[in-house]
Amino acid sequence: MGYSLARTPSIILSGMDPNHAAEELPALYRAVLDRVAQLEASGDRAVARAVRADAIRIYSRKWDPPARRRLEDLLRRSTHGEYRLRPVGRGFRRWTIPA
Repeated sequence: MGYSLARTPSIILSGMDPNHAAEELPALYRAVLDRVAQLEASGDRAVARAVRADAIRIYSRKWDPPARRRLEDLLRRSTHGEYRLRPVGRGFRRWTIPA
């Protein structure tokens, strides 16, 4: 018989994911910072500042699969123009990803 990857349930494989998340986080963080640089270059400084602040907040906490998903979501939203600022009083408050 032997060990077969095709017979291994995906639930078991996803349970072994925390180290993989920690390995991917630095590259995802770098990708978000590259996107921040693009936003700044295009003149979208307020969004760039908000995206950078969210990325720092996510990256400086626990490196686990939820953190990886939050960084992926942040990168996706900032890349596809889905990251929005909303007016609050005289300033702006960003739509954030829950920590």
